[in-house]
Amino acid sequence: MLLFEDGSVESKLDAAQMKRGLFEALDKLGKRKNVLIVPPDFTRFHSRAGLLTQFAWEYYGDALTAVLPALGTHTPMTPEQIKEMFGEIPLDLFKVHDWRNDVVTLGTVPGEYMSEVTEGALDFDWPVQVNKLLVEGNFDLILSIGQVVPHEVIGMANYNKNLFVGTGGSVGIHRSHFVGAVYGMERIMGRADTPVRRLYNYGTDHFCDQLPETVYVQTVVGRDEEAGGLAVRGLYVGADIEVFNKAAALSLEVNFEMLSEPIKKCVVYLDPSEFKSTWLGNKAIYRTRMAMADDGELLVLAPGVEEFGEDPQIDALIRKYGYFGTEKTMQFVDESQELRDNLGAAAHLIHGSSEGRFGITYAAGKLSREEIESAGFKYADCDASMQRYNPEVLKDGVNVMPDGEEIFYISNPAIGLWAVESRFAGE
Repeated sequence: MLLFEDGSVESKLDAAQMKRGLFEALDKLGKRKNVLIVPPDFTRFHSRAGLLTQFAWEYYGDALTAVLPALGTHTPMTPEQIKEMFGEIPLDLFKVHDWRNDVVTLGTVPGEYMSEVTEGALDFDWPVQVNKLLVEGNFDLILSIGQVVPHEVIGMANYNKNLFVGTGGSVGIHRSHFVGAVYGMERIMGRADTPVRRLYNYGTDHFCDQLPETVYVQTVVGRDEEAGGLAVRGLYVGADIEVFNKAAALSLEVNFEMLSEPIKKCVVYLDPSEFKSTWLGNKAIYRTRMAMADDGELLVLAPGVEEFGEDPQIDALIRKYGYFGTEKTMQFVDESQELRDNLGAAAHLIHGSSEGRFGITYAAGKLSREEIESAGFKYADCDASMQRYNPEVLKDGVNVMPDGEEIFYISNPAIGLWAVESRFAGE
């Protein structure tokens, strides 16, 4: 059931247009008395979900009784971040998701289906887990708000991922992330129909009748070459997979850049207000891996990066095992119970490696040379790297430095996917 749709590659939806579209969709739902909103956290600041959440608060007033940011494994939002992203919405409406403790299991996807969707690679069960507030809060509407964009674990982010990962539990998150890594990131990214998505859809189809009516508000956001910055290219509101499919089709056009030649030197900037860990910052690797030339070099400018994992336990695992590729990580999984208990961390280690195909240099502002190199990356001084590759001067795409060096610059890896055709095709 699609309640509203507006979008195209050329569209630029302003705040007033998004507000009208959202209100039009909510009018069709009728009056509600107890509404929960599940928006992304600060790591998805550019999704415009914060603005849409404010509009929903304006629409529902006192009937909006809780806002549960879809933290997944991320650290809770600070009051300052809530204020910046969600404006004047009262702080006491915001609840914190605890992915290790505050979850219930709605049902289990059987191992037989897991084997089917992974072509026999894995056969464990997958628990469909959500924050217990979704079940026990007596809501008459869950409004799930977020951005559809290429994603390393599931192919295209959002829709039911916002619930099953954003408000999901430890076992569900770990196992689904591991599925994506084992199946192969290059076979997943930029695709709407993937093994992980099929698991989530199975959960929705078989077990989500235990939840209140759930409506998804999906944005598509891309670069605005003319005005600079970002533009909202699409807004879709609906209650089933059609809303995701519409947004995913547009996102593939908006957020995906197919290159004619592999990139020999890529420089990716991580905004320090958004990226403070390699857990998030490795989008610089995920989103460019299919574009990098063999023996190429990826330089990550990361002035705000101060840790590896946002969760202390995962941070410790990353520091212990490092980003050394699929073969080494799978060996560690076989040998280590702690990794088998944290398969999401193992998946992240696989995703964050170049598999030895190209070099990765991290210019992290708040991690030492020893920390960077022990994790499997090359080290570069952040201040010196930022001085040479000044984000305020560089433009997205090909740049030629004063000394003749040619680089490909990306100002925000979170909003795109870059690939050469042969690798995207899986050759």
